[in-house]
Amino acid sequence: MKQLNSSNKILNVFSLVMINVIAVDNLRSLTVGAEYGFSLLFFYTLAILLFFIPSVLITAELATGWPTTGGAYIWVREAFGPRWGFLAIWLQWIYNVVWYPTIFSFVAGILAYLIYPPLVDNKLFMFSATLSAFWSVTLLNCLGLKVSSIISIIGAIIGTIFPMILIGSLGMLWIYLGHPSQIAFSTKSFFPNLSNLNNLAFLTNILFGLMGMEMSAVHAGDVRQPAKDYPRALFYSSMIILVTLILACLAIAIVIPSNQLNLISGLIDAFGIFFNVYGMGWLIPIIAGLIIAGSLSGATAWIIGPARGLLIACHDNRLPNLFRKTNKKNMPIGILLSQGLIVSILSTLFLIIPSVNASYWILSNLTAQLALLFYVLLFSAAIRLRYKQSSITRAFRIPGKNYGMWIVGGIGMITCLLAILVGFLPPSQIAMGSISNYEIILITGIIIFCLPPFIWSYFTKTSS
Repeated sequence: MKQLNSSNKILNVFSLVMINVIAVDNLRSLTVGAEYGFSLLFFYTLAILLFFIPSVLITAELATGWPTTGGAYIWVREAFGPRWGFLAIWLQWIYNVVWYPTIFSFVAGILAYLIYPPLVDNKLFMFSATLSAFWSVTLLNCLGLKVSSIISIIGAIIGTIFPMILIGSLGMLWIYLGHPSQIAFSTKSFFPNLSNLNNLAFLTNILFGLMGMEMSAVHAGDVRQPAKDYPRALFYSSMIILVTLILACLAIAIVIPSNQLNLISGLIDAFGIFFNVYGMGWLIPIIAGLIIAGSLSGATAWIIGPARGLLIACHDNRLPNLFRKTNKKNMPIGILLSQGLIVSILSTLFLIIPSVNASYWILSNLTAQLALLFYVLLFSAAIRLRYKQSSITRAFRIPGKNYGMWIVGGIGMITCLLAILVGFLPPSQIAMGSISNYEIILITGIIIFCLPPFIWSYFTKTSS
């Protein structure tokens, strides 16, 4: 892959902040958090302390120690060898491929709200709109990193940050004006009801909603001053992400009861309630358009990020020739087309599974499970590199010497492993049918999507 000299590096702190915000602060995860009501603060507190902060700290150390294009692939490869590096970048890529139908079905749901709201439960419409949106964004990514970066920045501002700040503000105004709330703000409601362990099922997706801070590291080679700019961008984007996520989730929970919350259209439904009560119904189509723009730009950042990381693995001869193809803009068109085929196949679940809500949840949970496996490798690599390459200069280093790294990395790994176990519990709020069938689908999906790296490693006879 062609390397850029310093004069051609196009990403600065602001660009990185916007890429991080649009990658993590996605609107799709808001309805999942809102399912918990006021107790979402309890789960977000746990997720921030046990996962988000550890992932940010480890990403800052790894990205400033190895500030080259490739991100997680480079880090895990340096820690455990090419075979495990390939598994890491494969997991990061494939969990996003599984995730794409959910984010684009979210876009389709917003579009349905604008055209004719009952369409959100129409399988054929959801299938067609999901694929149309996905392939449109894929073609945009073929135009180059500069175009992708511009789209991400504009989308982050007008289509993600603004709607999240707006709905959070509408929620606070709703409470201030004394309108009835669907949730109670009390110490008792802060702690979740754990008498039914299935109530923990959404926890995996809350963690997933905080994932992605490491994604922008695949562009480290395109950052002007990575050692200085990357840690600053992580700090600024973390503050924006946490505040907007929590306030927006609470706003949705305030006006929509959890048993009536649609995972796909819940956000625009909440906006509709707020705007109609405040006499601003004319704003609904405008905000829906902004949400669609924000979601598509977020998908733009994710579609190209892991794909570029996977392309780096080609230099270790770990992928078929199709995956190595790039265009004149140095964009991995072979990988983009391959993931497009997989997304098209996965999207047929909207036609097969009886409930659109159930299809959406299965894909979301399978995504989270694969992502958690990736993070187990990431946390492990950070610990290993403290010993294996201790002499490498890191502009940011987790304090406490190796003990500090063990604490931060250990907490992250344990949290991921526990969340994987919890993810096999079907949510009590969604009709999933047979528990055994639900778990068979998850286990089968995990095995199928984890096998290719091992199969290719076996046939290429590559040593670890």
